Amino acid sequence: MTKSELRHKYKALRQAMTSDEIEDASLAISNQLLQLQIWDQSFYHLFLTIEEQKEINTEYFLNILSGKDKNIVISKSDFNTLSMTHYLLTDNTTIKKNAYHVPEPVDGIEINTSQIDVVFVPLLAFDENGHRIGYGKGFYDRFLAECRPDTIKIGLSFFEAEKTEFESSPLDIKLNYCVTPHQIFQF
Repeated sequence: MTKSELRHKYKALRQAMTSDEIEDASLAISNQLLQLQIWDQSFYHLFLTIEEQKEINTEYFLNILSGKDKNIVISKSDFNTLSMTHYLLTDNTTIKKNAYHVPEPVDGIEINTSQIDVVFVPLLAFDENGHRIGYGKGFYDRFLAECRPDTIKIGLSFFEAEKTEFESSPLDIKLNYCVTPHQIFQF
């Protein structure tokens, strides 16, 4: 399958999920995350859920990170440059949905990518070699390329790995892990 076909397949699978299935799977993924040896880091980048895309509910992850007193970093997307600016999530952070329904910080304390230790990566699909397919704009590939080489990249997926390897380009950044409701993949 091409990346385009895989995007279509996984968007359809997500749209078929009920709210209860999304919540149950999101909770299972958050419980799996607790098994990873990543909790000695300081700065964790997390995407906020796009409910209209039936994404994983990251509220559970926010609660874990807050409970562990971690620095949570969220991003604001620039659709003209296809880049992201990163901000520390604080009690004073105002979140507003952009034109694409992405919840984003309005402003705040900017964080440099070199400070980020762990990135939770949204995706539609992934293969057994750690390649991922996102929405196709390349926001995360550009962002991950700016991160330190030792930054831990963790994909989050409702679905298990595709058995066949994806076509990839030199710009694609591989994951270190992908966490599903039933399994942790390490690459």
